Amino acid sequence: MTPRGVALRALRLVSLLVAVAVGALLLVSASPVDPVRAYVGADVAALGPEQRALVEERWGLGEPPLQRFLAWAGNLLRGNLGESQVYGEPVTTVLLDRAAASLSLMAAAWLVSGVLGFGLGLWAGVRRGRVADRVLTWWAYTLASAPTFWVGLLLLYVFSVSLGWTPVCCAAPIGTLPGEAGLLERLHHLVLPALTLSVVGVSPVLLHTRQAAIEAMDSDYVTFARAQGERLPGLVLHRVARNAAAPALVLQLASIGELFGGSLLAEQVFTYPGLGEATTQAALRQDVPLLMGIALATALIVFAGNAAGVLAHRWVDPRTRTAVAA
Repeated sequence: MTPRGVALRALRLVSLLVAVAVGALLLVSASPVDPVRAYVGADVAALGPEQRALVEERWGLGEPPLQRFLAWAGNLLRGNLGESQVYGEPVTTVLLDRAAASLSLMAAAWLVSGVLGFGLGLWAGVRRGRVADRVLTWWAYTLASAPTFWVGLLLLYVFSVSLGWTPVCCAAPIGTLPGEAGLLERLHHLVLPALTLSVVGVSPVLLHTRQAAIEAMDSDYVTFARAQGERLPGLVLHRVARNAAAPALVLQLASIGELFGGSLLAEQVFTYPGLGEATTQAALRQDVPLLMGIALATALIVFAGNAAGVLAHRWVDPRTRTAVAA
């Protein structure tokens, strides 16, 4: 990428972060939820006017939105995202603690859905029109229209409630701190949330890989290889899989933002202590600094995923590099 391209991409990132921050603050400011009532809960009736005024002054609730935004932006430029009202810790600390759980969940789901979707899509494309192709295509279209939380509840009922194979919730056994749980215990609690995201994420990779495999099987070079006596396993391994891998890789990298959104829902279903649970708590209790921090982190992850998808597309398909250079 040229220096001009890097500068343009950095400018887009800055403008995206500013737009996300402004939009998030406007939405929070327009919310009818009383932050003090949401934070104190049922004991708000016992809160006197002086105490309430002190809380509002400490959080800056009486200041205009523009002044609050400028104060927040000034602290952000100094590397300070503020302090979470819900957790009583710096927002950076909350994000780092929660991001570790969310990123491990997303990485497992991203890898499984990519490998499984590519393999099944390749099989369906090579077997076009047969029973396996019809079953896989129907399954992919069904999952593409299924909400993540619905799939999560269904898997939770089957594997946790009925069969008892997986834990019902959390990232560690109940009564155990996440840092005290062993690796196998943490993996055991990670299986079902990761499986939920993987099952939902398989369908787009499967469908795109299937279409790419069908086009490769109908191409002239495959017909020529068949005329030379090459068998189906060799055709798939040496000629079809390589051409079908490009759209699958690009789609999988570009879907990181969608995967992040799905992880927020899956964490709610399984009470998994990641960014999804922190987002819900921050929204319900009007934790403005934490909400702003999560919004910026989410925008960064989505931007990085889309940029990786564009770079991967140029890397695997030389025609796009020629088009950009021209």
